[in-house]
Amino acid sequence: MRRAFLGAVALACMMSGGVVQSAPRETTQLPDGWRFFQGDPEGAETAGLDDSGWKSVSVPHDWAIAGPFDPNAKGAGENAFLPSGVGWYRRALNVRPQPGRRYFLEFDGIMERSGVWVNGHHVGYRPMGYVGLRYDITPHLNADGRNVIAVRADTSAAPSSRWYTGSGIYRHVRLIETGDVHIPQGGAYVRVAKLEGDHATIAVATDVHNMSAMSADVRVETVVTGPDGSAVARFTTPVVQVAAGRTVIVPAELAIDRARRWDIIDPALYRATIRVLAADGSTLDNQDVPFGVRDARFDPATGFWLNGRNFKLKGVALHHDGGAVGAAVPLAVWRQRLTTLKAQGVNAIRTAHNVPSPEFLDLADELGLIVMDELFDQWNVAKTPEDYHLFFGDWHKRDALDMVRRDRNHPSIVLWSAGNEIHDTAYPVQAKAALRSILDIVHAADPSRPVTMALFRPNVTKDYDNGLADMLDVVGQNYRENELIAASRQNPRRSIVGTENAHNRTNWVPVRDYAPFSGMFLWTGIDYLGEANRSGWPNIQNPAGLLDRTGRQKIAGMERESWWSDRPVVHVVRNADPSAAGPSTDGAGGPNQPVLPTMIAVATPKPKVALFDDWTPQDQGPHDETIEVYSNCQRVEAFLNGRSLGILPINADASPRRWAVRYAPGEVRAACRDAGTAAVSDTLRTAGAPTRILLQADQPSVGSDFDAATYIRARVVDAKGVTVPSATNRLHFAVSGTGVLIATDNGSSVDHMPFPSPDRDALSGYAVALVRGAGQGGLTVTATADGLKPGSVRLKATD
Repeated sequence: MRRAFLGAVALACMMSGGVVQSAPRETTQLPDGWRFFQGDPEGAETAGLDDSGWKSVSVPHDWAIAGPFDPNAKGAGENAFLPSGVGWYRRALNVRPQPGRRYFLEFDGIMERSGVWVNGHHVGYRPMGYVGLRYDITPHLNADGRNVIAVRADTSAAPSSRWYTGSGIYRHVRLIETGDVHIPQGGAYVRVAKLEGDHATIAVATDVHNMSAMSADVRVETVVTGPDGSAVARFTTPVVQVAAGRTVIVPAELAIDRARRWDIIDPALYRATIRVLAADGSTLDNQDVPFGVRDARFDPATGFWLNGRNFKLKGVALHHDGGAVGAAVPLAVWRQRLTTLKAQGVNAIRTAHNVPSPEFLDLADELGLIVMDELFDQWNVAKTPEDYHLFFGDWHKRDALDMVRRDRNHPSIVLWSAGNEIHDTAYPVQAKAALRSILDIVHAADPSRPVTMALFRPNVTKDYDNGLADMLDVVGQNYRENELIAASRQNPRRSIVGTENAHNRTNWVPVRDYAPFSGMFLWTGIDYLGEANRSGWPNIQNPAGLLDRTGRQKIAGMERESWWSDRPVVHVVRNADPSAAGPSTDGAGGPNQPVLPTMIAVATPKPKVALFDDWTPQDQGPHDETIEVYSNCQRVEAFLNGRSLGILPINADASPRRWAVRYAPGEVRAACRDAGTAAVSDTLRTAGAPTRILLQADQPSVGSDFDAATYIRARVVDAKGVTVPSATNRLHFAVSGTGVLIATDNGSSVDHMPFPSPDRDALSGYAVALVRGAGQGGLTVTATADGLKPGSVRLKATD
C-alpha cells in the first residue's frame, strides 16, 4: 500500500511538472505570542528551553526605549544614553508542513547582528539591522506542527551608530507559505517602460524560483487595477520551463490607456496582481505589487522634473526613531509627522542613513512625498569603532541588492543614495572600487532610477577632480551649497542636489535661485534621539528639526513654511534679542544667530536664542521687544492691542519682517494683506497664571493594532485658555476604558523620565500622551497636576 501511495504521488508530480500542491500564497502576521529576555542565557536557541519566566511581549518591540537614561551607558550620547546589549525572543509556531509547500520567516528589521533559530537549527545571521530578512525554515519544521522560533538581537557593540538605533525585533514579522515554485523575496519588479501623454507601457519582471525536485512549466499572469479598483490591463505569458533548483526571470509588458500619473499633488496608485500558474492553470504563488505611473528625471541645466513640471525638491532628512516609541514606530506616528511636514511645504524625504520600514515607503507613496532612499552610512572606513565598516566588505553586495529589490516598486522613490559622508573618499582608489560595486548592483536591479551619494568635503578629497563625483548619476553634496554650484559650473553635464543642508537663509537662497540645483534636504526634519555625543549629558537628542519629537511645529518650521509652502502663510513670534529691532542682516534664519560653519552648526547644540512663540516675557513691565513675522504674503500688517504698526512688504532675501515696539501685555496679531487672504493671520496673547489642563486628541478615534496610535496633546492654560509658557507642572496621564497608554513626552533635550512613564513635566506649557485602543468601545484620557483643574478627552476605540 505504501509503494502504491508513493507511486501515485510520483505520477501526480510528473503530471503537474513536479509540483505536488497548488495554492495561493498565505501570509500570517506574527505580532503576538513572543517571550523576551534581556540578557544572553545559555541554550536560549534550543527548542526545549523553559521560557515561561520570560516577559511576554508583542513585536515590533524596541526594548531599549524603556530606559533608563544613564550618563554611563555604553552607547553614550550617540545612543541617547539609553541601554544596549543582547536580547532574546522566542515564540511557538504551530505549522504542520505540507508536501510541495515552502515556509519562510520574514523580518522587516532586527537590530542588530541578529541570529535566527528554528527548533534549535540556526537558519541565518545578519549584521545589518535595517535590511529585511527572509529565511526558508521548511527543512527544520516538525511534522507534528509544534515548532519554536528563537531570535538573538545584539547591540552590545554600541555605539555602532551615530544615532539611536533601538534594540530587538523592532519591525514587523510574518510567516509566508508558498509553493515550491514561487516568487522569491523582491522578485516582482514593476516599472514604467514608456510614458507618452496618458498612455503608459508597464514592464513587469517576475522571478520564478523552483525549489522542487523536477522542472516546472509555468505561466505568469498579471492583472493591473487602477486607482479606482477597476481592472485596466491583463496579460498572461507563454509557458516557461523552470528547471529544478533554478530561477527564471519572466518578462511581460502591459499597456495602460488614460493613465493617471502618481504625483505629489495626486498620488494615484495602481496595483499589479501577479500569479504564477501551473500547467493546469492552478495558482502556485501570487503577489500584489502597488506601483505608480510617473516620469521623474534630473536635468543638469534645469534641475528636477516630475511629470513635465520643474520644481525644487524641498526635502528633509529623517532618522528612523519615532521619539518616545523609539525604533518600533507605529505607522500612525509617521502619518502624523509626514502629514505635518507636507502641510508646511516639505515635498521630499531622505531616509537618513538607511532604508526605512516598508510601511514608511507605503505611506510616502500614499501621501505623495518624494523619497531619496539611502543605503549606507559607512563603507570600509569607520565612523564609530563597531559600526558597519566591519561588515561592508563581506555583506554590502547582498545588503544593497536586498534593499533595492525590496523597495524598487515604490513610485515615491526617485533617487538611491549609495552612502552618506563616506570617509573612504580620502582613499580614491578604494572609494571608487566600492562605489562601482554599489552602482553595478543598483543599476542592474533597478535601471529606472539614478544613484547619488552625499559627498563629504569633496573639495578636500578632490572628488570633483579625480572622477569619483562623475561616477554618480546625480552629484550630491552635504552643505556648502556654493561649492556644489561651482562644481555644476565646472562641468555643466552634472545634475546636482543638496543631500544635506542647514536651516539658514544663506543655505536656501542659493538653491532657490540657481536653476540647475534640483533641491535640498534639511538636516533635519524632526528632532531625533541620539547624536548627543558632542553636546553630552544631560542632552539625549539632536534638536535640529522643523518639528520636535512629538510632531509639534517649532519656530524653525514656521519660518521654513513661509519659504516653502504654496498657500498663504503667516506666523508671528516674539524676538527678545535687542539687536533684532533693526533690519535682518544676519544671514541666518531670522533670530540673528551667528552663522557657524555648517558641519559644526548641525552637530552641536544651538546657541541660546531669543525667539518665543508667545507674548508673555518674564519682564511684564515696559521694555523693548520685536515682533517677528514669517510669511510668504507680499504685504503683512502687524497689530499690538488692536493698533496697527504698519504694513511691510516681502523681503527678496527671504528674511523675516520685524516691528520694534515697547512691550505692553495683551495681544499681537499679524495679518496677510494680499487680495483674498483676509482670514490668514496669526495671534499671540499674554498668559496669566496657570489654572487648568486642556487636552486635545489628534484624531477622534483610534484603532487597536500596533500601527494604530494617536497623540493626546496637553496644554497648561490660564483662565482664558492661553498657554502658559513658563508652566513646568508635572502632569499625570491616565487612560480608562478600552485603551492603553503607550508613552508620554514633551520634546525636551534633557528630560530623563522614561518614556513609558505616565508622568511628564510640561515644557513651555506642553506635553503629550500617546495612546491606542484595546478593542471596540471608547476610552477616556485624563491629565491631572497639583494645583490645576484636570483635563480629559474622550475617544472612540476600534478593533
